[in-house]
Amino acid sequence: MTTQKTTPNLLKRKADRIDELSESGGNSLAVDAMKRMSRSPVAITGAVITVLFVLLAILSPFLAPKNPYIPYDELRNTLRPDSIPGPMPGFLLGSDQNGYDFFSRLLVGSQQTLIVGVAATLIGVLLGMIIGGFAGAFGGWVDTLLMRFTDILLAIPSLLLAISIAALFLHGTQWTVIIAVAVVSVPVFARLLRGAMLAQRASDHVLAATALGVRRRTIVFRHMLPNSLGPVIVQATLTLATSIIDAAALSFLGLGDSDPSRAEWGLMLGKSQSFLDVKPELAFYPAIAIIVVALGFTLLGESLREALDPKNRR
Repeated sequence: MTTQKTTPNLLKRKADRIDELSESGGNSLAVDAMKRMSRSPVAITGAVITVLFVLLAILSPFLAPKNPYIPYDELRNTLRPDSIPGPMPGFLLGSDQNGYDFFSRLLVGSQQTLIVGVAATLIGVLLGMIIGGFAGAFGGWVDTLLMRFTDILLAIPSLLLAISIAALFLHGTQWTVIIAVAVVSVPVFARLLRGAMLAQRASDHVLAATALGVRRRTIVFRHMLPNSLGPVIVQATLTLATSIIDAAALSFLGLGDSDPSRAEWGLMLGKSQSFLDVKPELAFYPAIAIIVVALGFTLLGESLREALDPKNRR
């Protein structure tokens, strides 16, 4: 009896849902995903953290109360081997180990961290899409050759690969970190786009276009590639968090720009290790900032991935 009662109720709910969609004209997957994300506490938390971080990075030069690139005499005069001044009038968080305004450097460091993370992710996406696009579009020996190359990159732990690439440069710069982190993400995007494009090759609209004699280039750029970008965009959001962490790790290890005047969270974290027993805040604040920002991008990316998954659409 229970099964007999449940089945009509289930069918009725499905019929009501179909009627609702038919009356409203239906929602696209993107619109439906945005509605689900707007009701998700995880997505809202990630979006708030991400938006605040981006706004802070953009406005940090104007929000910084002091010049973060010059030492101040009132701070340097109070520096001692066993003492670094803390909060004092005019300096919210006091000094760092070189006499710079620590609070201003934290604010401006967000901009450098965002630049490195976004640049590394964009380069990784571009190179990965080129490799994955060629592999998915042509198949055959082209696919085999490119995928064996990505397999080699995937076989090496990501951080170890980034360290190896950064170590090849004689003098570390900000671009050293960007290139090293970008190369690490290339095989991920290449594999992802290649798989999506292979799935598109077997779809009805691609087979119909091929049967009608449409040129391969038109099929790839008009039918296969646009419908394969969704997973890449979601992965880019998740990779941005990883890129920020990897870039901070390289700067921490001294493989990036070693200029002590540069305000960047990973570099600030690395330079503060010798002063943990004097002023641990020099390491705590940059570390917490990196963790919170990476968490924000991760929460947003995971929520976006779940919202765009057709299996979750009800």
